[in-house]
Amino acid sequence: MRKSFKIAIASGVTVAILGPLVFFWQQSLVPSTYTMTSMGYPDYGGGQQAGHAHGTGGLSVASLTGPTTGDPDVVVTLTAHEQNGRYTLNGVTPGPEIRAKKGQLVQVTLVNDNVRDGVTLHWHGVDVPNAEDGVAGVTQDAVLPGRSFVYRFVAQDAGTYWYHSHQLSHEQVKGGLFGAFVVTEPVFSEGIDQVVQVHTYDGRITINGTPGESPLTARPGQLVRARVINTDAQPLKAWVSGVPYRVMAIDGRDVHGPTDISDKSVTVTAGGRIDLAFTMPASGAARVDVGAGVALVAGGAPATAEPSSTVDLLTYGTRADLGFDPAKATRNFDYRIGRRVGFLDGKPGFWWSINGHLYPDVPMFMVSTGDIVRMTIANTSGEVHPMHLHGHHAVVLSRNGVPASGSPWWFDSLDVADGDTYEIAFVADNPGIWVDHCHNLKHAADGLLAHLAYTNVTTPYEVGGVAGNNPE
Repeated sequence: MRKSFKIAIASGVTVAILGPLVFFWQQSLVPSTYTMTSMGYPDYGGGQQAGHAHGTGGLSVASLTGPTTGDPDVVVTLTAHEQNGRYTLNGVTPGPEIRAKKGQLVQVTLVNDNVRDGVTLHWHGVDVPNAEDGVAGVTQDAVLPGRSFVYRFVAQDAGTYWYHSHQLSHEQVKGGLFGAFVVTEPVFSEGIDQVVQVHTYDGRITINGTPGESPLTARPGQLVRARVINTDAQPLKAWVSGVPYRVMAIDGRDVHGPTDISDKSVTVTAGGRIDLAFTMPASGAARVDVGAGVALVAGGAPATAEPSSTVDLLTYGTRADLGFDPAKATRNFDYRIGRRVGFLDGKPGFWWSINGHLYPDVPMFMVSTGDIVRMTIANTSGEVHPMHLHGHHAVVLSRNGVPASGSPWWFDSLDVADGDTYEIAFVADNPGIWVDHCHNLKHAADGLLAHLAYTNVTTPYEVGGVAGNNPE
């Protein structure tokens, strides 16, 4: 065989092998600046497509603000500072606890002292108007050093929430840029109302920034409400020992007909919140544990082992009306989480996939105001994913084909374990462009995010750009 012929064969084989790789590599590249509405492909879930061309026209996110007039009832200024990879708000982490009463107008001014990459504040679990959602490149530009941004919204729903940066969130939240946000009823019953904010700093689990045991000051007979907030990337187990307890709320929504629990723990999703309530026993000794010896302790209550069984929220509590009929859904979506080999922004690897696609070629779930939405979330990726939908609360209809039979399980953050399939539903009643992503924030940064977009809404903001917007 002549040498030139061998070279031609070798060249052909090289082209045949490298050609497709080069093509897929090029296809995976993410532009340095782009609008989120132009990413991926629209999925209309079998519903109406009229009135919108994907990524163009329509109502601007910037116009979907909270009240622009009126004196606020709650006024807070938060100044973000960075030093050696640790972030603070007003000099502390967690940031200051913010409290409001249901119906009050909240005004928070975010000031960026020196965080070079910029900052935002996302009101996690609070169904705010879209322009107040705090997602860099989607609902606003990142606040650069020396600048400020004002958030204004009405605290419409009593419950336990939290706030955190949504600019480079996988770094800034882990580094401490977050805090608790609590909304109470206008007339609040007497008792102990305690935030239990769980975060891991440099490998040490803490409650409200303190490792180990923290004091719980409560007298016998007093009602205690422990608002457990999981600000970490993995699920945690929480439980009360020394007295029976109840699950009063999940992600800021009351449980209907809660019953006493003993010798069981509750799983708190990453990003999720669960309110536990109990009456202090006559001994005055009780404790709220979140694992690894980290607890709130009253009366010297001794440490207990983590219970071997867990409360099943699919069956806990009693049934109640949902306020809508999921059987009349006008949009039906699949959100199938997997993993596949490929390129993500030019980098080869084993990446998270959505419906078989790698970011940015992922679905944009398109809805219209008033739609009843059903979504099936299935996970075959090998890891648990805490899925978080902005701007809405959804209800669990079934898990692995088993219908929900307890209290309506409303959530904004839901653990979907490997091998599990959840069917959920919600009403599209908050126009905007909303992130629908994994709240293990490194997973989101590695492509496990999609968006829920209303058919008549677009955004003037861009990922990248002058502000360096980088939401995940």
